[in-house]
Amino acid sequence: MSHEETLNRWRLILGKQAGQQISFGNGAALENGISCFDLEDALEFLYSREYGEDVRREGGTGASRLTAATWITKIRSLFPKKTVEILERHALERYQLTELLTDREVLERLEPNEELLKTILQLKHLMRGDVLDAARRIVRKVAEEIAERLNRDIRRSLLGSIDRNSESPVKSIRNLDMKKTIRRNLKHYDREQKRLMVERVFFSSRTRKYSQWRVVIAVDESGSMLDSVIHSAVMAGIFARLPMLDTRLVIFDTQVVDLSAHLDDPVETLMSIQLGGGTNIAGALQYCETLIENPHRTLVVLVSDLCEGGSLGALLSVSRGIIESGARLVCLTALDMEANPVYDRRTAGQLADLGAFVGAMTPEALGDFMGKVMG
Repeated sequence: MSHEETLNRWRLILGKQAGQQISFGNGAALENGISCFDLEDALEFLYSREYGEDVRREGGTGASRLTAATWITKIRSLFPKKTVEILERHALERYQLTELLTDREVLERLEPNEELLKTILQLKHLMRGDVLDAARRIVRKVAEEIAERLNRDIRRSLLGSIDRNSESPVKSIRNLDMKKTIRRNLKHYDREQKRLMVERVFFSSRTRKYSQWRVVIAVDESGSMLDSVIHSAVMAGIFARLPMLDTRLVIFDTQVVDLSAHLDDPVETLMSIQLGGGTNIAGALQYCETLIENPHRTLVVLVSDLCEGGSLGALLSVSRGIIESGARLVCLTALDMEANPVYDRRTAGQLADLGAFVGAMTPEALGDFMGKVMG
């Protein structure tokens, strides 16, 4: 690290009050148009409270002051995810900046997106009345946007296998019938150039199948699994509307909550989530085991980081029982759109040795995987 970078970091640590002693050097301009001044403004909004309210109300000729609404948006563009979580926690716990999500006007000015949805789910216990109503509207809007992105691909994956005997008007790379395309265009083969001239491309249709499977989705609701909880709940709602699936959704920490009755309402599902607490995966799978009626047509999907807070022996025992019954056990270590895997590799390896499928998948990839299992 250069001398300039070291000074800039100290200036950020000490804040604007140290401006006369330490100035930002040549390294103040960072990546993506961000500067140390941007970072300092965001940090000053929160941590100047250490010096009392008057400090934040001083006059000046700089840019307009941040508000709670603009601050919560700004920090997400400036800092890594873990840093944002720390800043939000400090804002709420140390400085009681509850206006971030307890002021309806502030809440309604925020851009509805997945980051805001996650923040609402973490802080919904602070909301009352019209603020809670506004939060529920945001939850519904974001959940519907996620479902819209996922719905078409998931339905395509699960509504049927490809029927090679009938042609489809849907020109999709997934439906491309390569063999038929080559065979029907062989008459256009150029012997001199040794090239096949493709005059027409053929696509296959899909055959719908309605032989029902039961899908039991068990989601770890510990704080680190928030992305997975959201996407699992939305996907379960999509699954519940498919004719060949009988879907159950279970969330758990040390307790198990069956949300299957709320699958048609993503708001009720998501607002029922209580993040945090311990993790008893074995207990959750024991409950899932009671939902298995026809093992050979049952898929148990465990969404967890596999960090078992209870007995690892009990977890392996119940997993073995599910697999030996004939049901399929799928352990997903991530279920957000990026599928960044963070999980206990030792437990994952032991589950894989028992015969469970263990991996990190995006929701779309899970739909394709389930389509193959049920095919």
